[in-house]
Amino acid sequence: MADRTPSPGLLFVSTYPPTRCGIATFTQSLVGSLRELRGGNSEDGVVRLLTEWEVGGDAAGDVVAEPRVDSPGWARRIATWCNGFDLLWVQHEFGIFGPDDGLAVVELCSAAPLPIATTLHTVAPAPTPRQRQIVESLGTASELLVVMSEQAAHRLLEVYDIPAEKVHVVPHGARVMPPRLSAVDPGRRPTVVNWGLIGPGKGLEWGIRAMARLQHLEPPPQLIIRGSTHPNVKRREGEQYRDQLSDLVRSLDLEGTVTIVDGYMSPSELERLVRDADLALLPYDNSEQVTSGVLVDVVAAGLPVVATRFPHAVELLATGAGLVVPQRDDVAMASAMERLLTRPVELAAAAEEARRVGQRHAWPRVAAAYEGLARLVVMSDKTSVA
Repeated sequence: MADRTPSPGLLFVSTYPPTRCGIATFTQSLVGSLRELRGGNSEDGVVRLLTEWEVGGDAAGDVVAEPRVDSPGWARRIATWCNGFDLLWVQHEFGIFGPDDGLAVVELCSAAPLPIATTLHTVAPAPTPRQRQIVESLGTASELLVVMSEQAAHRLLEVYDIPAEKVHVVPHGARVMPPRLSAVDPGRRPTVVNWGLIGPGKGLEWGIRAMARLQHLEPPPQLIIRGSTHPNVKRREGEQYRDQLSDLVRSLDLEGTVTIVDGYMSPSELERLVRDADLALLPYDNSEQVTSGVLVDVVAAGLPVVATRFPHAVELLATGAGLVVPQRDDVAMASAMERLLTRPVELAAAAEEARRVGQRHAWPRVAAAYEGLARLVVMSDKTSVA
């Protein structure tokens, strides 16, 4: 029998569009998916966190407040925004709650009049003392902690003093795209794609060098890189990294092979990019990344992927949806891409496995998991009060 009790009203604390970052997009997708799960009815809201560079007042109707995280004491006001909600759900990343690693989130949890749940978007393997204090304080204040991979859960329990019974793994959500052709047609130029916010650490220079090693193939593959420069990178450094990539393309004589397109893609633009692609390349430098939204989008699109050996890639690609290679190794990247692009049966099998893995990340399934956890917390809280 279906549960007919009212859905809990969730108040998310997060960045949120029009802010352009992975956590903002994640929270918007989660709020929308919860609304669809509930038949179009939702009592959820968002406290949209603003940096000193952002302007409030242009967000969606879900937003109930837009505090500036550079304003002293902003977190103590959380109680004034909680009326009508049942659960405060914190989307945590060290960089979005203000200075000092976002220490204000500890103050926010102390001031909150609601039970708290937290999603950890990053689990640092070697935290500073302050970062450890923040995560363990969230663990104490929260009824539950959500991480997005088994690797993240293992790290959280090994590195931090967190009760194991509070930790839940809910995969990062993704929009599952329509089926696409999974084999390279003879004679057609293969297309390798990469997308997401651009900045140092994405390893794109290694991917470009790898493409230079594939020009002996007939026809040689092309690489399309789509994405805006990360806003924080752009404020600090301008377009220096993107310019360096363009200079590298020219120096390797790859102007007809590597295309770098600026701009934040809409869902329909992403779908077109994926539809015409044969392979995704994620050459990230970070060897400790336990959550990658772009990786999840890739597998949900049914795209085989070559990724560097970061923890989330090792976990998600273990059953054959792609190949993992060492960081900063253009020779290994080129070899892995050549293997998949020149073996149609293996490429098709990787695409099929990517689609199978991607189904676990479909937003309706992820939203249902969040709904179930929210009900568990809220009903437990009401029972304890009674």
